[in-house]
Amino acid sequence: MRGYNGWNSRRALQVLEKVFPKNATKQPSLVIVYFGGNDSAIPNQYGLGPHVPLQEYIQNMRNIALHIQSLSKKTRIIFLGAPPINEEQIVDNSDGIHLTYEGSKIVVKEILKVLKEAEWEPSLYWKSMPIEFGEDSPFDPVAPDGKSTINISGFTFPDPSLWDSD
Repeated sequence: MRGYNGWNSRRALQVLEKVFPKNATKQPSLVIVYFGGNDSAIPNQYGLGPHVPLQEYIQNMRNIALHIQSLSKKTRIIFLGAPPINEEQIVDNSDGIHLTYEGSKIVVKEILKVLKEAEWEPSLYWKSMPIEFGEDSPFDPVAPDGKSTINISGFTFPDPSLWDSD
């Protein structure tokens, strides 16, 4: 189970065979595919960033579906659609979907409280997750200068101490 922050369907196609090799001895029983939010980002004048034109996005999703369907007759796929986007709010960095830094801290605190009360131990710790495809990509989010990108593959939470508390 793995997601890749900031990825688009074009970048996913580049590694699809590595993530889901056809010759693997065990194939997934369920794959959840969620692309579209980054693909539908506002195009950058230099061709950088995650934006993918609609017709290419449609073809990318077809190719992803065909590949996953070819893995096994038992493999099932769920496609999640992208939420509606208000481009003016995205430009202002307040898209109405993502929490602010302060909001994220509140949610994290409450989730950790519930997990501690349940005496639950994670089976996969976020710090130990590998960064398989951490190289820079022109599909990474565009930097404030508009002429370069920001590699967020090595992203860490704004306040890691929240995750390491007792």
